[in-house]
Amino acid sequence: METQEQLKSLYEKELKPQLTDMEKMRKFVKKWRALAIASLILAILFCFSDYTLLQIIGGIGFFVGAIYAGVKALGTYNKYHKQFKSEVVRKVIHLINPAYKYNSAKHIEVYDYNKAAIFKRKAERCLGDDLVFGKIDKTPFKFSEVKTQYKTTSTNDNGKTVTQWHDIFRGLFFFAEFNKNIDGQTFVFPEKDRKMVNLFGKEKDESKHHGELVKLENPEFEKTFSVYGTSQQEARYILTPVMMEAIVNIHKRYGYKMYFSFKGENVFCAIPFNRNLFEPNIKRSGINFADVEEMYMLFSLIETIIHEMNLNTRIWTKD
Repeated sequence: METQEQLKSLYEKELKPQLTDMEKMRKFVKKWRALAIASLILAILFCFSDYTLLQIIGGIGFFVGAIYAGVKALGTYNKYHKQFKSEVVRKVIHLINPAYKYNSAKHIEVYDYNKAAIFKRKAERCLGDDLVFGKIDKTPFKFSEVKTQYKTTSTNDNGKTVTQWHDIFRGLFFFAEFNKNIDGQTFVFPEKDRKMVNLFGKEKDESKHHGELVKLENPEFEKTFSVYGTSQQEARYILTPVMMEAIVNIHKRYGYKMYFSFKGENVFCAIPFNRNLFEPNIKRSGINFADVEEMYMLFSLIETIIHEMNLNTRIWTKD
């Protein structure tokens, strides 16, 4: 993995000049988006005024102006967004490893998300972007930003069917080939996760969906995580002292809430975020090393997981 100094060098020599050039587009989008919103508000206000001919003409004029400003803002934003992904995000990923593949428009498929079975509710669709995939030594991996959803249908007062989509998970989702064969399934969840325990610290019925609670002999690990599985023996086979120490180290280093699933031939990891990642921020200047540094850190997290969990060590059960 490249050093912090190399990231700073990349930023100063390549990314900062590009972000400076792109700043004109960001300001253009911000200005025209503000004009579109202001025009739309004025158009609505005119609609609630007395319906004189002058006010009707004024309302129509502001509405047309809102559409015009919105189209100009959207067209430039699409160009700005595409350039940001291509010239900034891609270069940060390739700094970590030039062999990694990156597709800004694709994401983890709903099938792979559901295969992890981390959350009880199955997803019916998966949205997202910024798919990164490749190999770290011998270990194939994929990850992306995702938002998964399920749908409900109901009938309204007019007899029409109404479909609503509900969020299940939003954040980074990652999976890699595991270095041991797994017959059952083992889950590692944040301790005191509200979905698993009630106010008195007792396990909810929902936790039974993931199997039995597994007790391990690592007090520090058990303060941070709870383990559920279909087999106590297999869970201990997977979560060796070295593996538990690695997961604790990852949590200490990054501080994120992390959900792990060991199932089939893979280890899966879900890291919740309540905001978009790897996206340009229109509201403030894009010339900011801290934004690039966070991006680098999030992408590097996947390498950290694979190396810390020693997934590249192939024992006799794996090639």
